[in-house]
Order: sequence, then C-alpha cells, then structure tokens
Amino acid sequence: MSQYNIVKTPLKVGIVGTGYAAARRAEAFNASPHTQLVGVSGNTPEKTTTFGNTHHVKTVSSWQDLINDKEIDLICVSNVNSLHGQIIKEALLADKHIIVEYPLTINSSEAPELLNLAKVKRKLLHIEHIELLGGVHQAIKQHIFKIGNPFLASYETILSKPKVAPHWTYNYHDYGFPLIAALSRINRFTDLFGEVATVSCNARFWDAPESGYFSACWCQAQLMFKNQVGVNITYGKGDKFARSGRVLTIYGDEGVLLFEGEKGKLIQGDKVTDLEVGSRRGLFTQDTELILEHLLNDAPIYTTNRHSVYTLQVANAALESYKSKQTLSISN
Repeated sequence: MSQYNIVKTPLKVGIVGTGYAAARRAEAFNASPHTQLVGVSGNTPEKTTTFGNTHHVKTVSSWQDLINDKEIDLICVSNVNSLHGQIIKEALLADKHIIVEYPLTINSSEAPELLNLAKVKRKLLHIEHIELLGGVHQAIKQHIFKIGNPFLASYETILSKPKVAPHWTYNYHDYGFPLIAALSRINRFTDLFGEVATVSCNARFWDAPESGYFSACWCQAQLMFKNQVGVNITYGKGDKFARSGRVLTIYGDEGVLLFEGEKGKLIQGDKVTDLEVGSRRGLFTQDTELILEHLLNDAPIYTTNRHSVYTLQVANAALESYKSKQTLSISN
C-alpha cells in the first residue's frame, strides 16, 4: 500500500513562481508522461503572462486560487522563500502533493508541523536538494575514501553582481538569512559528515538604496561536526565582489579533494589526478523524474525531509550565532 493518497495519472500540476527553477520545473512537467501542467501564478502579471505563453500553461491571479483549484493534484513551490511555509501549509490543507525548492521554510520552528501535516494528510512533501545529485557532490562521494580520514573542509561560493536591481533574492524579508536561503551550502556537508556539534557565524550586509533591500552580503560559518571534522563555509554575493568563484576543498590524512567550479582534482602527495565531474545541467529534470517515480511507484528517493529539516536547524543556529556573537551547540 502506498504511503500517499494517489490520484490517476497524469497528475495535474500547478507551479507557484516564474523564475529559473520554476521554468526548469515547467519543462520537466511538460516532458513527463505522468504529469500535465495546468496552471501558474507569479508575483507580477507581466512575468506570469510571459511564463504562461512560453510553457503553454494558463495563468492564475494568485497562489491562493491556484492551490484551491480542485483540478490540481500537485503544487510546485518555486517562489520567494518567505512564503514557502505558508503556501505549503495551505496546499496540504487543500489536499495537494507538494514539491518545494529548498528551504522548506525560513522559520525552522514551523518545519516539524509541516512534516507532520503531510504525514497526516498522506501527501507527498518533497524538499529539493539537487546539490546532492550534482556532479561535484557525486564525485566527492565516489572519491572521498581515497583521502583517508577527512578532518577539515572549506567551501567558498561568491557571486559578483556589479549592478543589483531590486529583486527578492536581495530583499531582507523575502530572501531570509543567506545561509538559510542557500541551505545547500550546509546540506552537502551534513550529508557527508553527519551531525553537527557546534556552530559559529559572522556576516555583513550592505544596504541598497531601496528600502528593505541589500546590495551585497557575506556570511561565514564554522561548523564542528561530532566526528571532529571542521568545516568553514563562506557565501557572498552582490556588488562588492569583483569576481565570482566557487572552491570546495576537503583535507584528509592521506590526501586532498579540490574542486574549482566544475573541475576536480585528487591530490595525494606529489600525485595529482583530474576527476571527472558531471554536468550541472538537467538536475531539476532529474529531481522531478525521481520524485514522480517515488510518488507513483514507491521508488526510493535520494534525500529525506528529516535530513533537510536537520540542516535547516543548523542554518538557523548560524543565524542565532550571528545575532548573539556566540558559538552555539546543536541539540538533537
């Protein structure tokens, strides 16, 4: 017996959002024989109309109207972070299955309620974490045993944006704290190294001319895992950075894994081996196909909500550390 209340295929799908992730989802749903994309709602009428024309789907004036459409079986939440929790709760109450781009919510205290509601309603609630499907992470998992016992890691992602127009990803309220919004930066390490013992975090923000917006920010968190692996995570974006970059390094007692962008190396003493790293293209489609197979045929899924919510707890501790200027312990 399935853990979900299933309807007949094709599943009728509605998307909340009109950005990059929403567009990739629309392409995946339109390509799947198991789904029919029937509606989209967005923040601005112009962008929503363009999205509807591009992906051949009707536009709906609000996300409330979309989730209350009795024809729709599944809602894909791909819009501003600040609304995720509210939309998911109301969609579950309206008996919809849900796919949501991380984070589940920017308020970690409401996460258990959302998971429990999905269980009570016997509805799918899938939190996307395509960083776990990506080429870099898969290469790490394939080769990490070759560096012996890992003891230190660092991950720096910087996005240079010389001209920052008002956008929700630079809005204090809609985006949320950067390490919660960019949850994948922490999640790949909780996937690799397990439970976190302590968190400390610093951050800086530059206000934009428009009220409620920032033009640049950086956050830096230090995680000490219970297995004694130390991880430094740096995330920055905006108009204060002269260049973009993405560098991930894992040190072990027998070698080093180094990834600069999509190029990976295994360093063992004087021996340097180039690693094959898969493309980042197509990950939203891969995630969509996997979760539909899980929903319809009970196939195993690559991540769990419990793991995502644990990582959200760690990210929230980073926020509290930044505010309190103290190192915080993570409780079970």
